[in-house]
Amino acid sequence: MASKATEKHIYLTRHAEAEHNVAEDYTIRDAPLTARGRQQAAALNEATKDTVQATADLLVTSPLRRTLSTTLVGFPHLRKRLEAQGKPIIVLPQLQEVNDLPCDTGSDRAVLEADPEFAGLDFSALTPDWNSKQGFYSADEDAIRARARWVRQWLRSRPEQRIVVVSHGDCLRYITKGRNTHEPWANVEMREFTFASEEAEDEDGEAWLTPVKRVAQEGEAEPTSSEQTAS
Repeated sequence: MASKATEKHIYLTRHAEAEHNVAEDYTIRDAPLTARGRQQAAALNEATKDTVQATADLLVTSPLRRTLSTTLVGFPHLRKRLEAQGKPIIVLPQLQEVNDLPCDTGSDRAVLEADPEFAGLDFSALTPDWNSKQGFYSADEDAIRARARWVRQWLRSRPEQRIVVVSHGDCLRYITKGRNTHEPWANVEMREFTFASEEAEDEDGEAWLTPVKRVAQEGEAEPTSSEQTAS
């Protein structure tokens, strides 16, 4: 029997501290985690290994380096358990950060596949245009909102009841609010959401989420690239 959307547990998580957060330098291409960011992700593992990681049914991440590393360091127990069930991490390009700055532009699939840290991950969802910042993946407002809606609908349509998602501050704002509210999302902050309505009752098809609670927070509210460029 399919799970009810209004009973789902969606754990939205921002990545750990990355180099562009510290330097406030958005020219760093596909910015990786700092050493401190890796420590934050390890702390997330400790905070969730006996709770969320013990119960979640699916692990999904943005393909940028900082989210991939956060996922691997922050959820090792969940990854191991799900892979034993034949459910590998899903690398979802629609979860990439929304801006078209170098720090928010992902690496090519071949580059990620050649990185030893990411060995074993399935990058088959990364089409040649995934990091083009054009078309469906462009940084204009309509495209960003369409991607956020796509993510919400995708999450609602999944059969899993408990889903962990690792993404980015601005992307998470669009997913949860439909726009960039500049509401603080700390590095390695996890919040639980559920869906406001079932698909059959959702007249506009937006698949809006409703907040449940904050689950964990291991870092500070480092600025996103949209906030850096606005200052």
